[in-house]
Amino acid sequence: MKQHGFTLIEVMISLFIGGLILGGVMFTYVGMKLTTKDTMTIGELQESGRLAINIIQRDIEQVGFWGTFYDDSLTIANTTSLANPAGDCFEGDNNGSFPDLASSSNFRSIYAKTAGGSKELNCVNNPLQGTDILQIKFLQGDQLTVEAGNNETQINRNYFIAEQERAQFVRGIVAAASLNVNATVWPYSHHTYYISEQSYTVNNNSITVPALMRKRLVAGNITTETIMEGVENMRFVFGLDTTANNRVDTYRSINQMTPTDWENRKGILTVQVFLLVRALQPDAGLSIKNQTYTLGEDDNKRELTFTDNFRRTVFTTTIRLNNVGANLWRI
Repeated sequence: MKQHGFTLIEVMISLFIGGLILGGVMFTYVGMKLTTKDTMTIGELQESGRLAINIIQRDIEQVGFWGTFYDDSLTIANTTSLANPAGDCFEGDNNGSFPDLASSSNFRSIYAKTAGGSKELNCVNNPLQGTDILQIKFLQGDQLTVEAGNNETQINRNYFIAEQERAQFVRGIVAAASLNVNATVWPYSHHTYYISEQSYTVNNNSITVPALMRKRLVAGNITTETIMEGVENMRFVFGLDTTANNRVDTYRSINQMTPTDWENRKGILTVQVFLLVRALQPDAGLSIKNQTYTLGEDDNKRELTFTDNFRRTVFTTTIRLNNVGANLWRI
């Protein structure tokens, strides 16, 4: 019986069809790989932006709350303070970690500026130029239990002891016997947020990325923390009540704020936060050029244009200071 093989034409047709199928499979694989990479990068940007916003928002929302202390200002007549630490974050009058009781100005619980030098607020080294810096002082967390046999205060922590017309800043364990019957005790915090470039090693390669940083008062020292890599720019706009009706009637960027605005404990009702978040590594397949991102919609909005291959996303939120204005120091 004769056996027949494939002719040359049949082999060529088979190879051609196989090549088409293989090419389609490879095209689909490459497309899925690129899509997966893009999806992961976008997901990372979304996660980083949301987390950074949430951390800042949680702190800002506490501004203006002073427990059960109801006086309108912290003065030598009603307050016992602590000495500010070495290397403290401050700028302007009465703007350190703790109130300056000899000052005629109100203690600033919130303050911001735009970085323009290699050192800002006496404590921030090499901030990214043209980005905003936010400084806030507030009571963090819930009221602490301070009783004989159940004392939640700790060594090397800062606390605020509040009475209706008396305030004390203290450090360390608070003795239950030292408190008046109506006194309440709260953890006290001083945070300064800014953006600076940081260097990391990824896959044995050294990369430099922008990062959201925080200076934090710990005991009697100012420490430095990295909050979120990839945050490239930050801007704040403040909603003010200038007519004492507990409604925002004007919005001001940092360069429009005055010392009086910062010292008016009832004036700042909202804070708009704008973050520009960037991928940690460039995407060679990104074809978009001359990318422009806008932080804000006011007359002083910040427009940023890039010609690189980094993916970016803008995040924004408006934060209400619930304990300022008519709700001042509500509990």
